[in-house]
Parts: sequence; structure tokens; C-alpha cells
Amino acid sequence: MARRLIATLLILSVVAGCARVSNSRLNPFNWFGRSQAVTAVPVTPDETGDPRPLIDQITTLEVERTPGGAIVRATGLPPTQGHWDGELLLVGDEDPVDGVLQYQFRIMPPPAPTRVSTPRSREVVVGLYLTRQALENVREIRVSAARNARAVRR
Repeated sequence: MARRLIATLLILSVVAGCARVSNSRLNPFNWFGRSQAVTAVPVTPDETGDPRPLIDQITTLEVERTPGGAIVRATGLPPTQGHWDGELLLVGDEDPVDGVLQYQFRIMPPPAPTRVSTPRSREVVVGLYLTRQALENVREIRVSAARNARAVRR
């Protein structure tokens, strides 16, 4: 009887310790955390050489782990419907600066005026695949829009 009680207490103490692992970097489901709003960096239009303007704002930014790297997925909200050809463009070199990879969410506006409608109907989702080698020295991924920026950190 005493052995069962001791074994049960040991198992419960090990399971109770799992709560701390869930918030640690050891947990594969917690590889990159939730996105946070960060200060947007002002950008000049000719910095990237891309004619597409920045999307108005970013609503969500997520990093999903894959066997060979990760998928960065950003959801943006343009001011009207009809925006197309969205893409995350790398700012600067492929090497992270101080562990930060910085991207811009660029999108082509509609050719003619369109309705505003609901925010849900205007959402645009873009993604980008990053290899494990590209993420080797990365601690933060930051995506900028015209009015805001979001970042995810390890």
C-alpha cells in the first residue's frame, strides 16, 4: 500500500512539473510564441524597389513549425476590397540583424475603386516558407505594414 502511495505521489509531482515545460523553449508547440504589436519602422517607397504599397495593417502573425523549417503566415487588412498579389518581402539581407528577420507586407491595390464592406471580407492572408538553416540565428520575425507591425519571438 505504501509503495502505491509513493508511486502515485511521484507520478503526480512529475505531471505537475509539466506545466513549467509548457511555457519553456523545450516545448515544440511553443517554438515561436504569439505575435505582439511592435513599433512600425517608417519605410521609403524606393527601399525595396517594389511598386506595391504596404498593406494598411496587420491583424495576425503566426509561425508554424514544419519538418524542414517554418511557415510564416500574416493576415492583413487593406482599406477596401479587391487588393491582390500580396507578398512578404525581406528587408535587407538574408542574414538576420541582431537575430531579427524583418519583412514588409506588400500588396497591389485594385485597379478601380471598390467597396469597403466588412473587415472579414477584406482580409488577405500571405505565407512564406523559411528553411531550418534560414532560421538558425533568428530570435524574432517582424512584419511591417503602413500603420502597424507585429513580431513573434522565440
